[in-house]
Formats: sequence, C-alpha cells, structure tokens
Amino acid sequence: MKKLLFMILAASLTASLVFAQADSQGNSSLADPDPNNVGSDSAATALREVSLDKMERDGAWNIHISPDAGLASIRLFEGSPAAKVPLEGEEEQEDIMALGCKIEFYRRGINSIYITAVRPIPIEGITKTVSVWIAGRNQNHDIYLLVQDYYGSNFELYLGNLGFSGWKKLTTAIPPSPDGEHGIVQSSPYHGDRPGLRIVGFRIDCNPMLARGTYYVYFDDLRAVTDLYDMENRDEDDMVDNW
Repeated sequence: MKKLLFMILAASLTASLVFAQADSQGNSSLADPDPNNVGSDSAATALREVSLDKMERDGAWNIHISPDAGLASIRLFEGSPAAKVPLEGEEEQEDIMALGCKIEFYRRGINSIYITAVRPIPIEGITKTVSVWIAGRNQNHDIYLLVQDYYGSNFELYLGNLGFSGWKKLTTAIPPSPDGEHGIVQSSPYHGDRPGLRIVGFRIDCNPMLARGTYYVYFDDLRAVTDLYDMENRDEDDMVDNW
C-alpha cells in the first residue's frame, strides 16, 4: 500500500513539473494555443499560416442584434494593429482598413451580437488554429468563433473576453474529431475533396450589467494555421474527387 501511494505521488509530481515547464515556455496557454500540438497524431505535417480576410472589402460582413435590444451598424475604418506582422510575401499588399461595429443598446439585458461573413470563408487543409485582431474597448463581454465543419454542422469556439484596451490578437484551437464522425470533422474519404472548415463569423455575448449606452468593437486580419500536407503532396497526375 505504501509503495502504491509513493508511485502515485511521484507520478503527480512529475506531471506538475512537466506542466510548469511547458507553461514557462508559453506552450500550454489556452489563450495562445500551439498549432503544432493540436491534433498532432502524425509526423507528416505541413503547417502554414494563411490569411482569410484582411477586412479590406466593404459589404463583406453583416451585423445583427435583436431589434428589441438595440441598433447595430458596421463599416470599414482606416486603421490597423501596430503589432501585427505581415505574412511572408504580403509586405506590398494594401492593408490599411479595419472592420468597425457599433451597437446602441436600448436597455441593460442579456444580449448577443452576431458579426457574420456574407459568405462563409473556407479554409483549405486541416485547420489547427484561427486568430483575429480585436479592439474590445475594455468591456467585459465574451466572444466566440462560429464555424461549420465538413458536414455543414455548426459549432462555436470560445475566443476570449473583450475586457482589454487597444488591439489584441485572440486565438482559438480547432479540436480534432476523435473518430472522424463526431465533433468538428474536417475531412472524409467518402465525400470528395473540398475545404473542411468554414468561418461563419463571431458572436459576442454581452455582460448584462455593461450592455448599455453605445458599444464599439473593431476587427482586423483574420488568419488560420492549417495543415496542407495532403494538398502539397498530391501527385500532379492524381484526379480530384469533386465531380
């Protein structure tokens, strides 16, 4: 009995040390997931960070709030996060706009704000993480990423809390399907070859005590880290299963 207890305590201490070391290196933080560790079940990976939307096109996004809760408007503004680093090869591309949302509440209450793409944004490959820059105006509201998987099923993933000032990059990990049938499924050998994940938009769940007056929130530079191994290693003479 004493030997068993000693083994359990030793295992717990080892796990604590490993976790502490990972946290000190910044690899275990839920706020900054490491795409190399998301669904890492194969050594054959080709991770690439890709741009999904730079928020430069007018009319590409919609905003909605219950008509009983308030008024919502959306438009583009000149501006961009100073800390944002352009992707390789994008240094010369124009990136000067940001998406601004304005909500005028009628009264305090439990409200949700939906910011959705006019057309869902597809992501090629197997998506590991999705990130976006947000200026949350230091309001204690929660924001979620809305996605559709390979089968068109809808999911929501927690991005973070908007209680911060200035621009901040929020990132969420896409949890892998445990068996290819449940959870967020991004690929299937039975249904042809098409992007497995689509970005629908965002939902902001408002803190009831703060949902009053006028609220502003800004978005910029929606990106994803995706595994393009299967696409980059497809033989040139191989047919595409999309007919």
